This record gives sequence, C-alpha cells and structure tokens, in this order.
Amino acid sequence: MKEMMHVIGKNEIYVIYGDNPKQMVKELLEVIKPEEETDKNTLIGIKPNLVVAKPSGSGATTSPEIVAGVIEYLKSKGRDKIVIMESSWVGERTSEAFKVCGYENLSKKYNVPLIDLQKDTYKAYEINGLRINICDYATKIDYLINIPVLKGHCQTNMTCALKNMKGCIPNSEKRKFHTLGLHKPIAYLNKLIKQNLIIVDGMNGDLNFEEGGNPVQMNRIIAGRDPVLTDAYAAHLMGFSIEEIPYVGMAERIGVGTADLLNADIVELNKDNGSRKLAPSRKVQQLSRHIVEDSACSACYGSLIYALERLDEKGLLGKLNEKLYIGQNFKNKRHDGVGIGSCTSGFDKWVKGCPPKARDIVEYLESLV
Repeated sequence: MKEMMHVIGKNEIYVIYGDNPKQMVKELLEVIKPEEETDKNTLIGIKPNLVVAKPSGSGATTSPEIVAGVIEYLKSKGRDKIVIMESSWVGERTSEAFKVCGYENLSKKYNVPLIDLQKDTYKAYEINGLRINICDYATKIDYLINIPVLKGHCQTNMTCALKNMKGCIPNSEKRKFHTLGLHKPIAYLNKLIKQNLIIVDGMNGDLNFEEGGNPVQMNRIIAGRDPVLTDAYAAHLMGFSIEEIPYVGMAERIGVGTADLLNADIVELNKDNGSRKLAPSRKVQQLSRHIVEDSACSACYGSLIYALERLDEKGLLGKLNEKLYIGQNFKNKRHDGVGIGSCTSGFDKWVKGCPPKARDIVEYLESLV
C-alpha cells in the first residue's frame, strides 16, 4: 500500500471493502479530504443514480447510506451548502424515486434540499458542433460529487461515472441522446460538466440490468477524480474491454480524462476478504438477438429485456419466431414483426406504452407463441 496523500490525484483510484457503507465512505473521505478544495461558501452538489424508484438493495440505485456518510463528513468539516440533485429516466418520476430510495428521509434528517432536475429549466451548450441541453441547476454547482452505482446496462454494457451525468439533462435531451447512439453525446456531455469527485457505490449493483433485480454483493466503494479512469477501472472489474464501452474511449480522446490503467495508482485501503469476482452473465447480449433496435430509450429497452428474460424462464422464448422492433426511428413506419412501445404504433402488431410495462410485453408475446 502506498503512502497516503492529502489530496487524491487524477491518476489515483482508491478502493475500500466492507459491509458498512456509511463508515467506509467516511474512511475514504478522510484520505481524499475534499474540504481542502472547498470552503464554507462552496455549493456542493451530490449526484446519485436514482434511475428508477427502487431501493438500493435491488442493485439499481445509489445507497442512501453512502450519501449519508458523505453528508455527515462534509458537515463535520463545516461544509453545509449541500444539495442532492437527480433526474430519473424517462417514464419515472424523480419525486417518487426520492421517496422510495430513502432520499426524502435523508433530506429531512440532514436538512439537505432535493433538486428534481426533471422540473428544472435548461440551456443549450455547443461543443464540436454538438448541441446539448443541460439543466440549469447542474451548472450552478461549485463542487460536484458524482455517486454512481457500478452496474450493467442493456445498451452500453456498463454504467458508472460518465453515464451517470445523463441525469443532469432534461428528458427531451435524454431521448435525443438515444437517437445519437448514446456514446458520443455521453462523452461530450462530460466535456461540459466537470466532476470533482467520483464515489462509486460498488456494494451490490446489478451487473446485467441498469434497473436492478439481480444484485451482486460486491462490498466495495471506489473513489477517484478522473471519470474516464474510474470507468476504465470499473470496466476492468466487470471483465469488459474499453472497446466494448465506446463512450469511455471517446471521452479519453476528447480530453475528459485518461483510460490508462497501466499508469494508474490503485490504492486499496484495506484487504478484500472474499468479495466475489465481478462478472456479468452476458445474458443481455443473448436476449438482444431477438431485437431490432434503432434509437430506443433505456426505459423502453430495459422493459423489453426484462420481458424476454421472463419468457425465457417460462421456456417460451425459443418459440418466438418474429423479430421485435423498438426505438424512436420506427415512428410512422411499418414492419412485419412486433413493435414495442408507442414509437411503433404504425405496426400492425405492437405493444402500447412509453415506456411499455414488461408485464404487458410478456402477455402480448405469450399470445403469439
């Protein structure tokens, strides 16, 4: 173990293992010392991942215990100007996620405002010919602490630090990101929004699905200052190459950070006593062979993946002979297969909803086999 520094460097990744997330994150912050980069007037924004209204035990959302530990540490150093900000995915109300995920209680206990970015105003920013709308409150933050969950994603393989910034844009922009293929706009968004500190919730993420349901006990918290390096490390843990998560390499090429793990300092504050090796099942890739996707939103695509998994469990997936079409670019088009979601309303056979419910998709597809 290397000698501790007062301020964590850009090329350093810190890892701590255990089963008490509040205490673990406080120990990390004692090493990182964010108070040395802030003062009493600094507006500190905490950005968790509350993509859906599901408790952190589902593997989908940031543990409120980690956020509580961050708040308690900051307040102990006289840093009281703190807000928690988030925007859940399209089709989910952030206010409901705040409640279900335990953040309403956090807000009341610590007197920390909850900022629902779905209700925020926004402005357009241009970078390299790409226009990106960003919520106004996200641009007011002086010091941004990003607290993503280490987990899988059905369209990008993994979501961690870089992709979590997608919660700082309005719903209309989220839809546009999908029409642009996700990877490029995610990379450029991180050129516009600076993360000062990343604290990754690696306690029990779902390594296959971003909306949880199959949590894997990992018992670790990871911290860094470079979101590209943090994501490169997360990808390494999950067994992915950088090439399998294109936005990481794109972000590196435009100067957001470095993905060079060979020259990174990985500092473990304690020993890993049996945390399992992280390995997604690659089930999503298998299920996606039934799908023709073109600019689908994550919520819609996630519902379809879940529905296909349910069909597979029932032994019915192999009997499905028709392709499933999903995505915004199927609006006003017709195909011989089955459309999923409101964007495919021009199809003869389609499942309603924006996003559709997994249960409705299952029931409709069961009627076809």
